[in-house]
Amino acid sequence: MFEIVPKCTKCDKEIKGNDVVFVKMRYPERKGMTEIKAYIQNEGRLICEDCYNKKTN
Repeated sequence: MFEIVPKCTKCDKEIKGNDVVFVKMRYPERKGMTEIKAYIQNEGRLICEDCYNKKTN
């Protein structure tokens, strides 16, 4: 099976379980249930906490 390897879009660091991440994405128009990890990977941009803090400070 294909494994999704989430990475930060800024520094390309691999994101592991329980890491704090920020997701930039549009709010979905439709209702429904979906597999959240796959949805965020396909529709959003993941940013790790370190890159987010560099940007805001």
